[in-house]
Amino acid sequence: MKFSWCTIMVKNLNESIAFYEDIVGLKVNRRFEAGPETEIAFLGVGGTEVELIENKGKKDVNIGKDISLGFQVENLDEMMKFVEEKGIKIESGPIKPNPKVRFFYILDPNGLKIQFVENL
Repeated sequence: MKFSWCTIMVKNLNESIAFYEDIVGLKVNRRFEAGPETEIAFLGVGGTEVELIENKGKKDVNIGKDISLGFQVENLDEMMKFVEEKGIKIESGPIKPNPKVRFFYILDPNGLKIQFVENL
């Protein structure tokens, strides 16, 4: 079995695409209308994707506070500097739970926790 994608309901598809492209570094693989009020975009690099869905008839998005998406980075300090320069608040971290890993969290435009992790 292969994990294919994670679906996120979003308030504003363009704003969310910009975040995942500019901050996370994902690319739009496909984007399409899925009905009169629904648009979907799949973003990713490699085999696993993030699916963003905007339903224009539903503006309330309920993101669980205990869910996060993790992305590996080469240099955590550089990534922290990058997000701060973009005006994005670091929600927590850096955290070093063991000698081999460090990470920090930010929020996407919908309130979903995004974790950036460096393997040491």
